Amino acid sequence: MKAIRQHEFGGPDVLRYEDAPKPQAGPGEVLIRVHAVGVNPPDWYLRDGYRMLPPEWQPRVEFPVILGTDVSGVIEDVAEDVTGFKPGDAVYAMVRFPTGLAGQSRAYAEYVTAPASEIALKPARVDHAHAAAAPMSLLTAWQFLIDQGHDLPNPLQPHPHQPVPLEGRTVLVNGAAGGVGHLVVQLAKWKGAQVIAVASGRQEAFVRGLGADDFIDYTRVAPEAVVTGVDLVVDCVGGPTSGRFLQTLKRGGALFPIFPLGFDGAEEAARRGVTVSATQVRSNGQQLATLSGLLNDGTVRIAIDSRYPLSDARAAHERAAKGHIAGKLVLTVRE
Repeated sequence: MKAIRQHEFGGPDVLRYEDAPKPQAGPGEVLIRVHAVGVNPPDWYLRDGYRMLPPEWQPRVEFPVILGTDVSGVIEDVAEDVTGFKPGDAVYAMVRFPTGLAGQSRAYAEYVTAPASEIALKPARVDHAHAAAAPMSLLTAWQFLIDQGHDLPNPLQPHPHQPVPLEGRTVLVNGAAGGVGHLVVQLAKWKGAQVIAVASGRQEAFVRGLGADDFIDYTRVAPEAVVTGVDLVVDCVGGPTSGRFLQTLKRGGALFPIFPLGFDGAEEAARRGVTVSATQVRSNGQQLATLSGLLNDGTVRIAIDSRYPLSDARAAHERAAKGHIAGKLVLTVRE
């Protein structure tokens, strides 16, 4: 088969479109003939060798590596012990995440294997490109806001992540036009929240079209300078700057940084009576099956910023590096 592989860490130029062995389904797995692949931040984190992590957290990676976790395609084969799926089924999945973050997900390819527990039937009214764009971003939004879906230890904090009530609450979404952000906006509105969206001015029409009630152009004004008394901030940018949103929250409110590494505002949060919590998104076929219904009936819409053929994955990563993405990037493999 053809796949995107890399033989060293580096920038987008290390991504090579080349021949690779076609995988075979092992116990509990299906073999998927891939039609489209979603592009996500962990893809370029792995490509670059997870340099943003402390050395002791960087996983050991063996080359050659095939990036990617999110796929939509058609089942070609199933292992003997798999029930509930059959060859010919159109499915979508986030493959082996975070268990495969050292390169075991292997989605940038014409074929990929996936545990049957991590796949779901593709939403019938959504094409493969939009289905492939959904899993990681939509599962992230769902597991932060609605249902974590497991009781495994949280690698990011000593206590479990707990979603908070949304109906009638005010939610500020930073990075509201991005892959996760544009889905957080929609899920929060679906659950009855008043949503303040923060993005660049060029994306105002886009996020208002998703249901945002109010909009802040961060290139003109700092949201923390004009917003107070919100119930929840979902910071889809995250990192060391998340602490600035503590002052926007009412006592008893919550801050959910999607990327919590670098946050150092724990003491201030405690003084303000604010809960700060994050979770690690995890593959979950049952949740994807539930989300299929929301995608099918249009409750949740996946926006695609740009599409590229699989062979041009390098261009997709170069686009990601430029930022200001409205929705998701997708690699197309088959029509």
